[in-house]
Amino acid sequence: MKIYEVGGAVRDRLLGLPVVDHDWVVVGSTPAEMESLGFKPVGRDFPVFLHPETHEEYALARTERKVAPGYHGFTFHASPDVSLEEDLRRRDLTINAMARGVDGKIIDPYGGQNDLKAGVLRHVSEAFGEDPVRILRLARFAARFRFSIAPETMALMSEMVEAGEVSSLVPERVWQEFSKGLMEQHPVLFFEALNDCGALNICLPGCDGFASSETSATQSLQRAANLQLGLPARIAILALCESAMVSLSTHLKWPSALQDLTRLCTEGRSLLLREHWPVESAGEMLRLFEQADAFRRPQRLEEALTGMVCVVPERLGKPLMVTILQALRAARAVDAGQIAGEASDRSQIPILVRAARETALRRVLYEFSSKRI
Repeated sequence: MKIYEVGGAVRDRLLGLPVVDHDWVVVGSTPAEMESLGFKPVGRDFPVFLHPETHEEYALARTERKVAPGYHGFTFHASPDVSLEEDLRRRDLTINAMARGVDGKIIDPYGGQNDLKAGVLRHVSEAFGEDPVRILRLARFAARFRFSIAPETMALMSEMVEAGEVSSLVPERVWQEFSKGLMEQHPVLFFEALNDCGALNICLPGCDGFASSETSATQSLQRAANLQLGLPARIAILALCESAMVSLSTHLKWPSALQDLTRLCTEGRSLLLREHWPVESAGEMLRLFEQADAFRRPQRLEEALTGMVCVVPERLGKPLMVTILQALRAARAVDAGQIAGEASDRSQIPILVRAARETALRRVLYEFSSKRI
């Protein structure tokens, strides 16, 4: 029995990056032997075990064969006679098809180290074409490492799209890869890779505006990446720049909080991207707060504003955010309970509370207008 570290851990160590997750392959063993050594079986489709102390995953070396369309249509074969090279051959990219022995020696049968040095994403074998998820994964790696895509790999991806493989992807899986790609350091490259092979409009309809580094939408998204903003802020940017995001969020079944954020940014776009809030616009600002449900859940508006900072001209972003957040704080400070207690006509309470909030907003906007003068 021999144990090797494989995949992303080997790749990242060679790149000088922190190694977060460790994956291990066991060659020449059996499930019975693994269990006798204290490993706990967890794999349903093929033998994967948890280490008794580190709880890291150890998988028996295996091969795979496609037996049906889509990314679920595979059968796996794991046995002591499967070699390390055979196991590595089933992996997606050469940079992910390297192993490291306990002696520290790198096993690289498919040229992963050369592709790392050249900054190239290249498929290991034609087996890449059997799993459409790999197109999305490759796009993520392009966005993470800023690597180019080998011409033969791009050609294979295009063939997969034409064959209808990408259409078999379920929305939840597309969302999983999309949300990760959006969080990479160069997210525009995620969209570009999908667009270049023809998969963008199939997987992410309405995202065409993010497939070119020359658009203002892409530049806004890259600003968010440079600032290392979180996923909600990047989703807000998508919605502020592209009107199709509401339908996409529904189709891909985004988490409900992100769907709500998307609707807010789409419906309130004209107000969120407003470059100036004069005193007389207090009523419009109040409607924005009400639309965002900001008196009960201010976090969603704050997320939208964080995205807004990246979309409006840089000189305006932070001042606008400060203005709106201070105005919201002032409006939330209005004591609705006191107003209700002093009201002689209960039917007038909502009107009185709203008027008091608008007055509070006027004060804040007047203060900011005075500072500009």
